[in-house]
Amino acid sequence: MAEREVELLAAALRRDSADLDLYVRVLAANLVDSLPPGTVRIERRRSVAQRLAGREGQVAALDVELGEQRLSLRMDRGRVAGEICHAVRGIVLSRRPVGLDEWIDALARSLAGAAASNARAREAVERFLDGPRP
Repeated sequence: MAEREVELLAAALRRDSADLDLYVRVLAANLVDSLPPGTVRIERRRSVAQRLAGREGQVAALDVELGEQRLSLRMDRGRVAGEICHAVRGIVLSRRPVGLDEWIDALARSLAGAAASNARAREAVERFLDGPRP
């Protein structure tokens, strides 16, 4: 995938990131729907009221594993902490804390790399470029 396409994908992933809770919820749902099973893991935090109402709760953590790269995003009281890990056969060899913009860029590069060799990942990239689903 050309560098220009990676930039477009990163821009599409950044779209509507002003409301972080909503952004992470929509991003998580899109990634789960688009990528192969087991690629995305979501941790949710639910209040008692949300449990009683049968709601899913807020996304507390989002982990995306593409190849040897694991991208983690943690939400805590409206703050976001990103981490990029290099893992081989489930063993994390390095961790690097990053901001949201750098995390999104890394996700775009990882999705673009996966899209080059995987039809389902290619469909995920096309969905992000077409726009988010509500």
